Amino acid sequence: MVDDDVTETRDGPLTARDRFDRIHADIRNRICLLEYPPGEKLSEVELAEEFGISRTPLRRVLARLEDEGLVTSVHGVGTMVTDIEMEELAQVYRLRKELVLLQTSLDVAPPDAVYLARVEALLARAEALKTAPSAKAFSTLDRDMFLTLLELTANTPLRTMSKRLYFRTARIWLQQVTASKIDLMQEIEVYAREVRDILEALKLGDLDAVGHMRRSHISLSFARMIK
Repeated sequence: MVDDDVTETRDGPLTARDRFDRIHADIRNRICLLEYPPGEKLSEVELAEEFGISRTPLRRVLARLEDEGLVTSVHGVGTMVTDIEMEELAQVYRLRKELVLLQTSLDVAPPDAVYLARVEALLARAEALKTAPSAKAFSTLDRDMFLTLLELTANTPLRTMSKRLYFRTARIWLQQVTASKIDLMQEIEVYAREVRDILEALKLGDLDAVGHMRRSHISLSFARMIK
């Protein structure tokens, strides 16, 4: 059993809050990658054992996921992974299109050389998918790209809301690909081109262009999903 308060890592002590955030992110990623598909019941006993924690802190993690709309607690049944309706999906995407412009204009944190190198690494991953296509690898890349670009704003409420909306709908794309409703190779080609254009705009310091390119990306991505 791992102590609930602190764990040693290569980066030093890991606080209880850090562990909470990591467990939350891990379970959230499993939901977004359909490792826990809609309708699946999550076992508190198994998860608590896997993460080496008691069921009390695990329930706090599950409560946060429920607040984010990713799971729901059903009395007498347990915690179930939620699904999302198309009407709700459309509303979320419309809001995300507007928020993404604020992410490059409100409390801006200009990119430095280290940041640009990280985006270049993301572009390399996008290009690599062309020869080794993988829907899950694509979804993971999109998540990392989203989180990286979100660092362009230092506005905490904006970042919190943006993350909530992104992860609420992130799995829908993967569901569509799995059901062969979206052409994976076409998505990879389009995405790599978009990342390349965003990187160029970042190097030029044109964050306004970055925001509008991302808004267009979200709009077109949704249009392809409902086509």
